[in-house]
Amino acid sequence: MSRIGKVPVNIPAGVTVRIEDGSVTVAGKKGKLARPIPDLVKIDVEGERATVSISSEDGRNLYGMYRTLLANMVKGVTEGFTKTLDIVGVGYKAEVKAGALQMALGYSHPVLFKLPEGITAEVEANTVIKVTGIDKELVGETAARIRSLRRPDVYKLKGVRYRGERLVKKVGKAAGK
Repeated sequence: MSRIGKVPVNIPAGVTVRIEDGSVTVAGKKGKLARPIPDLVKIDVEGERATVSISSEDGRNLYGMYRTLLANMVKGVTEGFTKTLDIVGVGYKAEVKAGALQMALGYSHPVLFKLPEGITAEVEANTVIKVTGIDKELVGETAARIRSLRRPDVYKLKGVRYRGERLVKKVGKAAGK
């Protein structure tokens, strides 16, 4: 059994958790999230705690994951999630325009990235992008899609990277004899 799944999820004041029709809905001050839950997983809400259990041994592999998903939903509607991206390169920059990011990433044209609903981005000093939202999965996916527009180059270390991402610079080819 999962050790993570056994730990109950604390529900802070101002957050409501409802289970109905095979889905769990969490509402808080930042918004509302909903996720379907399989029949093998059961969520019980008692006061300020929610516990996850399984209805049969077939649901053992889902036990800890759905506890973590529920905890992330509660944290998302109270605090939210943020991913920070750094843009490194001469002339590389970004700006927010009408629900989209417009970036200069070394291509012959500006790259326009439309932000999904529920995700906001802010640009600091033209080279730092902060992607925020209440859904952890959507924030991470959006940040990964922005990073994929110009992945960090291992030879020149230019491109879009996560804040704190450690890159190892490769040595270029040496001239032959």
